[in-house]
Amino acid sequence: MFLLIFNILFCIAFIGFAWVNFDDNDAWLWVSIYGIPALLCGLAVFKIYFPKIYLIFALLCFCYSISIFFSKDGVKDWMLKYKAPSLVESMKADKPYIEKAREFFGLLIVVAVLLINYFVIR
Repeated sequence: MFLLIFNILFCIAFIGFAWVNFDDNDAWLWVSIYGIPALLCGLAVFKIYFPKIYLIFALLCFCYSISIFFSKDGVKDWMLKYKAPSLVESMKADKPYIEKAREFFGLLIVVAVLLINYFVIR
């Protein structure tokens, strides 16, 4: 029952995440990053699982999150150089470190959800 509710909630959440990225310059990337887990969670609701895809996509997202962490104006700079200002004051990310920090945490959510699915179905 946990897995059913978990996947319904994250399917809806990832669809919402993908939706708000449609107007970005890199929409093709972020709609894909959130659309794939939305599809995987939606399929898991119907007990259709793809554990290898969970691991592969989680690994890709994790690697991408590491690159964002260490990039110029990335999460490391957000924490150390800019002293970690709030990421939710305004939905308009007018500073590059805010956008990258949000992207980083979004990727970590994707990784966590896919790994939870992977380990629970095992």
